[in-house]
Formats: sequence, structure tokens, C-alpha cells
Amino acid sequence: MKYRIEKDSLGEVKVPSKALWGAQTQRAVNNFPISGIKMDFPFTKSFVSSLGLIKDAAAKANLRLKLISSKKSKAISRAAKEVWQEKHHHEFPIDVFQTGSGTSSNMNANEVIANLASKYAKLDVNANDDVNMSQSSNDVIPTAIKISSHMDLTKKLYPALDKLIITIQKKAISLKGTIKTGRTHLMDAMPVDFAEELYAWSSQLKSSKEMLLIIEKKLLELPQGGTAVGSGINAHKNFSKYFAQEMTKLLGKGNKCVPSKNFYHELSAQDCSVQLSGELKNLALILMKISNDLRWMNSGPLAGLSEIELKALQPGSSIMPGKVNPVIPEAVAMASADVIGNDVSITVAAQSGNFQLNVMLPVIAYNLLKSINLLSGAMNALSKNTISSFKVNKKNLEVSLSKNPILVTALNPIIGYEKSAFIAKKAYKENRPIIDVAAEETDIPKAKLAKLLDPSKLAKGGI
Repeated sequence: MKYRIEKDSLGEVKVPSKALWGAQTQRAVNNFPISGIKMDFPFTKSFVSSLGLIKDAAAKANLRLKLISSKKSKAISRAAKEVWQEKHHHEFPIDVFQTGSGTSSNMNANEVIANLASKYAKLDVNANDDVNMSQSSNDVIPTAIKISSHMDLTKKLYPALDKLIITIQKKAISLKGTIKTGRTHLMDAMPVDFAEELYAWSSQLKSSKEMLLIIEKKLLELPQGGTAVGSGINAHKNFSKYFAQEMTKLLGKGNKCVPSKNFYHELSAQDCSVQLSGELKNLALILMKISNDLRWMNSGPLAGLSEIELKALQPGSSIMPGKVNPVIPEAVAMASADVIGNDVSITVAAQSGNFQLNVMLPVIAYNLLKSINLLSGAMNALSKNTISSFKVNKKNLEVSLSKNPILVTALNPIIGYEKSAFIAKKAYKENRPIIDVAAEETDIPKAKLAKLLDPSKLAKGGI
């Protein structure tokens, strides 16, 4: 490989001749061969794009403040636009596990954009003095975390979540009136309408989205302008306001950005990231609950519940012919487990806010964006290959209902709990329908018992 020599405040560094990055990026590449997970990793592409957006908005804000020439500002914006359009993501080679402030990634963006802008402006554009004007890594990286999270949340997670909710509700409508045995403690309980079971899932998902929408608004309260410690040193007093306005234009309608109310807060702590991660963890738990319900209902086909039949997607065993497994719910459960682990990482990282700066920012960005992307993919798979296509084994539902001794609960107001318990135990012991045993043990006519023990009526509740 051919090299060129670049200089920074520490001296000379060999940089690949064709690379757009400079000395500080190369030092980070040399210093952090830790995970092999680079900042242009599929889950973190939006983070690199957000750096481009930040440099673009900053150049425009600095021009409005007459701190930079029009020629340099336009060249920086042009180069930055190419970054946020993902044309140079391969020029971001630094490992996720790097300096805790993310200074390496910020300088990576500054150097790439400076090199491109110098070519476009046909004059020297400096990475620190021009591209990083009015900024510090300490406010750029927290801002990038917010912007990239907002981008992936609105462009990836919400569409997947909405699709899953709609798919579940459509399935619920098609199953309305299909009665099945309810279960508590994994044991037989009173009957439920299959549709209501699915509506409970969609209700959980809707509730999660409501919380995400509340947190989402906070993502557009930007720390940019706090610079090094929160005081705004080396930034014009109107920079944060102009920056937010320019970022609003770049993100488009409905994405109104405003300066953070307290820059010291936003640089030293990652409260918003923790809140978002917490709700993403909650969403993961909801998906795990849905996945496990589907796995239980699909269990069998002979020795399990076999209430539903999931679509056969692939052979289930390398040794047992004909076996088919619930692969999508299993995959979704694993993705959900990973999201729960990501939340732990973010929690530990967020407590590392020492005085005026959190020093675990890159790993927060990585895990937060990873969770959003994992959940988005998991929900798309669940919608397409599981919820919309499963079939109900109505015969099995009817057999289970007819033998369910817990139906006797409906007789409590008439014959009392103790007598009802005796009938239930007898029906279970003799493996007989509850209506037959109740007819023997009470003086209630069988026709009336049939009405009292009708699962479709019991599923509606009441007395």
C-alpha cells in the first residue's frame, strides 16, 4: 500500500495515499484495533450520516454569523452533504471502542470533509479551524447520538412497529368469535376470544409507541453549542439557535430542532439515551412475550397445544425428517435478548458522566442504534412471516374447551365455590366434559347448563 505523510500536533503519521482522512483518524485506527466494528457498521451508518448533517448545519450557521467565508462554507456544506448521503462511509475506519468522547470520530468527519472541501473550494480548508468551527467533539458526538437515533427511530422503527400493529389487528378481526381456552400460570383458565388475545398484543405495542413518541421530542433538543464543557466557549452566542434552524431544514418538515435548555446537562449526562434505551428494552420484552405465546400455541403438533400452525419456512432438523420449528419467533426472541443486553451496556456507559463530560459516548451510540435496528428487523419478520400467515386449529380448540374443568367457574354464583371445585376435580380425574359431570352432581337441567357453560358467552365476561 502506498502512503503519504500527514502532520498533527504530535508529529508525522503515515496515511494511505488514497484515504480522505488525515493524521488524527490514522492515529485512532492504529490505537484501537479492538473489535473490528467500525463506525460505518450497518447499525451505525446513521451515526456517520449525522456527523455529515452536523458539519453541514454548522457551516451554514457560521456563514450566517459571518465567521467563515461563503466559499469555504459552501465547500464544507457540499462535502458534508456527500457524507450524510452515505457517499464516503468507507472513509470512516475507526473502531467503535475508541476515545470515550468520540473525538476520533469527530476528527474523522472533520478531516474527510476538509479534504473534500479543499478540492471543491480550491483553497486550504482546515479540519479544526474551519470544519470544526464553533464546535467541540464534546457537543458534536452527543448531538450525533440524538440525531442518528431520531433518524432510525422515525425512518425504520416506527414503520415496522406500525406495520406489526396493523398486521395483528387484521388477524384479530379475522379471528373474532374464535373461542379458545385461556391460560394463567400456563394452566387452563376461563375461555377467551382469540381476537382479544391478539388485541392485547397490539395494545402493548401501541402503548410502547406512545412512550417512544414522548422521548422522540427530546431527541431534537440539541446539545450543539455547548462546545467543550457546556459554557459555549469559542462559539457565537447565536450559534446554537442558528444551528438548530439549519438542522431543522436538513431533517425536513415535522422535525423542529431547538437548542438544549442546559448544555452542561447534555454534555455531562446521557439521560435521554437511557430513557430511549429503556423503552426499547420494554418493546423487546413485548416482542418476546408475543413470540413465546406464538411458540406455545404452535407447540406440537401432537404432544403440545397445537392451537395454531405457523407457516413452514424451513426444515427444522438435520436428523429428524419432517420436523418444522417456529424459527421467526425464536429469532425475534434472540434479537430481543440482545436489546436487553444493549440496555445494560447503555446503563453502565451512562453512569460514566464524570463532571462535565460522559466518556463512553461511542458505545452508547453503537448500542442504541443497534437496538433500534434489531427491533425494526425483528418486527418486520414477525409481521411478514408469522402473524399474517398462521392458521388456527379450530378442532383442537373445541376439544380443549369441552374438557376444560375451569368452565365450572360460571356455576360459582349458583352452587358455590366448594361444590364447583368438586365438580371440576371429578371432571378432570375422569377426563369427562364438565357439562356431563355438572348434570350428575347438580339439579340444574342440562339445557340450562349448556347456556351457563357456553364458552362463547363466558369469554365475554360478566355474570
